[in-house]
Amino acid sequence: MKKLLSLSLGLAMGLTTGAAMAKDNLVLQLKWVTQAQFAGYYVAKEKGFYDAVDLDVEIKPGGPDIAPAQVIAGGGADVVIDWMPSALASREKGLPIVNIAQPFKESGMMLTCLKESGIKTPEDFRGRTLGVWFYGNEYPFLSWMSHLGIPTDGSAEGVKVLKQGFNVDPLLQKQADCISTMTYNEYWQIIDAGISADELITFKYQDQGVATLEDGIYVMEADLEDPKKVDMYRRFVKASMQGWKYAETNQEEAANIVLENDETGAQTEKHQVRMMGEIAKLTAGSDGSLDMTDYERTVKSLLSGGSDPVISKEPEGATTDVITKDNM
Repeated sequence: MKKLLSLSLGLAMGLTTGAAMAKDNLVLQLKWVTQAQFAGYYVAKEKGFYDAVDLDVEIKPGGPDIAPAQVIAGGGADVVIDWMPSALASREKGLPIVNIAQPFKESGMMLTCLKESGIKTPEDFRGRTLGVWFYGNEYPFLSWMSHLGIPTDGSAEGVKVLKQGFNVDPLLQKQADCISTMTYNEYWQIIDAGISADELITFKYQDQGVATLEDGIYVMEADLEDPKKVDMYRRFVKASMQGWKYAETNQEEAANIVLENDETGAQTEKHQVRMMGEIAKLTAGSDGSLDMTDYERTVKSLLSGGSDPVISKEPEGATTDVITKDNM
């Protein structure tokens, strides 16, 4: 009897081990460093949502010298998080990258200016120095300036573009009249540096009608021809959105999960909890499906760049609903 029990136990353990080994491995490359901007993915991993759909997900943080499109092109990730302007620009240049889901419904990008500069409206940008992020993040800004008819050549009627690092120093040191900020991150760095909200004026891309989609989920087009990978992506997106909805309603817990995964130790609880609150405003209302009205607005904005648009023609095959259709 004992031998039978031992045999049964051994078989059960073998089956359990086999089930664990059967999980599909998936590598996710983030657009930026570990922070609440990506809370949904860390929550999905921590709360076992990926485990529940037989996925073993490795989350790779990004950084100033990491371009998600280059990572996936080089085979360093199965899935990447990127902004649509840079993804569409990459696609036009020959990288067949496809949007399979869109957790972020709204844009958090804006220009933040010191009121003492005298800037009150976007027309007042003329003749000023504006801090702009590059490495693909400049596309929404260039599109906006094109909409306004403001050259970016440093002329009296245009603006001087200061290549901004991923910090707020140009504003604090008054090297720029306005700088690029996100509603959930750099804006609060300015506040924490001792400048009050009353001393600032902000121009949100969303409010200016030129917002482009941020933080979408992208894969390589060829991988969508593989039924096994399509199935894996469907499970990944569904579990990720479960993570995002949990993060929206459990913001402090989500922020702390992010902190636990921050190997640099550079983040603070105060900043991450506050960031999660702002991020929840951007993901609210999204079930992961790409709203084609938002997509078309983004494409229109990127095409209307005068003599130097971000993209030169309507993209073809840049999105698919095969992952989210009947899945969310």
